[in-house]
Amino acid sequence: MSFCLRIYLNDTIPKHNNNYSAKYKNKTAMTAKELKLGASQIRQSFLDFFEQKGHKIVPSAPMVIKDDPTLMFTNAGMNQFKNIILGNDPIQYPRIADSQKCLRVSGKHNDLEEVGHDTYHHTMFEMLGNWSFGDYFKKEAIEWAWEYLTEVLKLDKNRFYVTVFEGSSAEGLLRDDEAAEIWEKFVPKDRILNGSKKDNFWEMGDTGPCGPCSEIHIDLRPDAERAKIDGAELVNKDNPLVIEIWNNVFMQYNRKADGSLEPLPNKVIDTGMGFERLCMAVQGKYSNYDTDVFMPIIRAIEEITGYEYSEQN
Repeated sequence: MSFCLRIYLNDTIPKHNNNYSAKYKNKTAMTAKELKLGASQIRQSFLDFFEQKGHKIVPSAPMVIKDDPTLMFTNAGMNQFKNIILGNDPIQYPRIADSQKCLRVSGKHNDLEEVGHDTYHHTMFEMLGNWSFGDYFKKEAIEWAWEYLTEVLKLDKNRFYVTVFEGSSAEGLLRDDEAAEIWEKFVPKDRILNGSKKDNFWEMGDTGPCGPCSEIHIDLRPDAERAKIDGAELVNKDNPLVIEIWNNVFMQYNRKADGSLEPLPNKVIDTGMGFERLCMAVQGKYSNYDTDVFMPIIRAIEEITGYEYSEQN
């Protein structure tokens, strides 16, 4: 493992810390929990990994969108690249990665109904993402996602399930057999699940860039529960411990105002991984709120209010 983990202390990207990298370079037998990575280190490890794959690291775009009448707030990492994807702006960097601050409070991607009722949805959150504009496509996106999750973060390979687009006869779209065949190199066939258009055909809104996607789900349940019920039965079933953590979108189309699809100028990779959910998985927690993304805030609230945070309170 040649990349180096760097501590993310502020908005600048520090120089490589070779001593820190060496500490983890040969820890091939370590589990994710044993790595003991904090949220800042997890975020930086993602940026470092894709920087070494030739990606330009760019800052998070503002959450309030000024130049797009179709969106009020940034609801996905790809928003700032919309004009590049549509071919309206030139491609300056064919490979990009970032950590984008997102807000989902209205429109097509709206999590308000879930926020406060479960342990893994938020109105404001961070989305880790990597993009390719006419460069690499499904093969590299899937291979690198698997490499980062299982070789860099040491997450248990046996806890993953993936979904692929099952196709849509109404739209004349076939099942994504290409993505399924790539996944077969890493996971058993019974862990590659067909997903509906609702779950596995990503669209920013009623119009704009879109395409089939492949979601990566992780089963965080205790072994005793996993032995009773196969995780495949719980994928996309609102189980708080069998959750999607990364979506690999294969942007190929532009949805026009009349509902029709037209090919994009270039095929685009657009991935989004829930940062808070990833921290929960890496840190061995059962709730996003129990990670060090939220606990410093929760501890401060405890001190101010005199109330203790717990499962019941």
